[in-house]
Amino acid sequence: MAQKMILDLDTGIDDALAIAYALGSSEVDLIGITSEYGNVLTERSVVNSQQILHLLGHPDIPVYLGAGHSTTTHDFSVLPISAEIHGQDGVGEIHLTEPHPEMATESAVDFILRACQAYGADLSIVATGPMTNLALAIQKDLPTLKKVGQIVIMGGALTVCGNVSPFAEANISQDPEAADLLFKSGLPVTMVGLDVTLRTLFTRTDTAEWRALGTPAAKAYADMVDYYIKAYEVTSPHLHGCALHDPLAVAVAIDPSLVTTFPLNLKTEIEGPSRGRTIGDNARLDDPATRTAVCVQVDTPRFLTEFKSRIGQLLAQ
Repeated sequence: MAQKMILDLDTGIDDALAIAYALGSSEVDLIGITSEYGNVLTERSVVNSQQILHLLGHPDIPVYLGAGHSTTTHDFSVLPISAEIHGQDGVGEIHLTEPHPEMATESAVDFILRACQAYGADLSIVATGPMTNLALAIQKDLPTLKKVGQIVIMGGALTVCGNVSPFAEANISQDPEAADLLFKSGLPVTMVGLDVTLRTLFTRTDTAEWRALGTPAAKAYADMVDYYIKAYEVTSPHLHGCALHDPLAVAVAIDPSLVTTFPLNLKTEIEGPSRGRTIGDNARLDDPATRTAVCVQVDTPRFLTEFKSRIGQLLAQ
């Protein structure tokens, strides 16, 4: 039976790749997408997710409005670097115009909790933006949230430097307090951070293969990822491609054997120059109830093969 999955997204380009990976995986029943701020404003994230779902032939999957700003602020503005990497629209300026349905009236947090109650251990939540929606769910009803099978997040960095500061990764830095609450909640969390995502790279040769498929979806995805690669050529020219951050988190939720994990009770530093750093919590190092794990190695060839196959077949339809 396919695992039920919720994607919690700030829908930019790699989030769009995560949607495609989930839809291209027979092991997954994507029951909904929850939206929040980050790469774009939350309302734009909703529209992007809806239009991507329509482009990929799944307009029936509901999209829920979530947090518009962090747990410690009252508003949010998209960072210039985010607009540079993902485009003003968040999806590489590909100008999606598909009609989209009305946004679901239920809140993202209430949908997450309802799904945990309904599906329990059969539910996976993959979060690839700030951890704010999950923090709000923790604050509202942690016992119900604890019914979830697993939570896989794209965020953090343990063995490598951050990408918005020497310490902090972008998703965690948007709301360090939320991430800290998540890590200390006792929930089953796997951290797919820069330690592994920066080892999974996609190139223009790969996007050319998509473009050759000739479908509208394949062309849109090739254009979108070429935009992403161009941004990487400015920000990270040494990588010679773009990192597949968010789809790797979906892949790990489906097949944990793709990665090697290190069990560690984590915390997020919330003060000083290292704000946003994800690191072991000294106060819980000897706690035998370790509920968090950090991915430290990835089988890159196998993941890339799965990535190209699953998304390629979806885009060819």
